[in-house]
Parts: sequence; C-alpha cells; structure tokens
Amino acid sequence: MPTKYDKLVRDEIPEIIEDNGEVPEIHVADDAEYRRRLHEKLDEEVAEFHDSGDPDELADVLEVVFALGSLDGLSERDLQQRREQKAAERGRFDDRVVLEETRNRER
Repeated sequence: MPTKYDKLVRDEIPEIIEDNGEVPEIHVADDAEYRRRLHEKLDEEVAEFHDSGDPDELADVLEVVFALGSLDGLSERDLQQRREQKAAERGRFDDRVVLEETRNRER
C-alpha cells in the first residue's frame, strides 16, 4: 500500500527511497509551487525543532531559509550580511531581554 507525503523533499531523497527498494512518485515544482512548498517546509522544520530540540532540525531550518533567499536572488553570504547589519543596528538576543510593555512618558 502506498504511503502519501505530498511535500517538498531534499534532492537526494528519491534516490534514497529507490536504494531502499521502493518506487518514489515525484514531480518537479514550478516557481510558484516551489515558493509555496518552501514556506510549508519552513513551518514543518520549525515545528520539528520545537518538538525535538534537535540541532539537526535547526540545520534543516537554515537549509530552507537559504533556499527561500535564493529565490529572491540572495546568497547565504547576502543573508549573513543582512543578519550582521540588523545585529549592529538593533542588537542580537544575547542579553535575553523580554519587552513586557510600553507606555507614554508623563510630561
């Protein structure tokens, strides 16, 4: 009985499936479907990290982030530079600051 997946997978997965004696049914996504499925994959990988805490899941998140960036013409280096610029302008998360609320200053 077939197992249904209907999700974006890494490039080598069909070959791995074949090596395991199964027959993968695949298609290649067009641009619009690829973008949509990358967004779905990002949600999937983030959820898997939340559930497991496994650092390998963080690596999967990065892989999807880099693929999404590539769709918009951004290299891994471009994304890293943007990350660094935001860190320089707004900081990182090193100090563990939690914003509870804001209010107007009294005059």
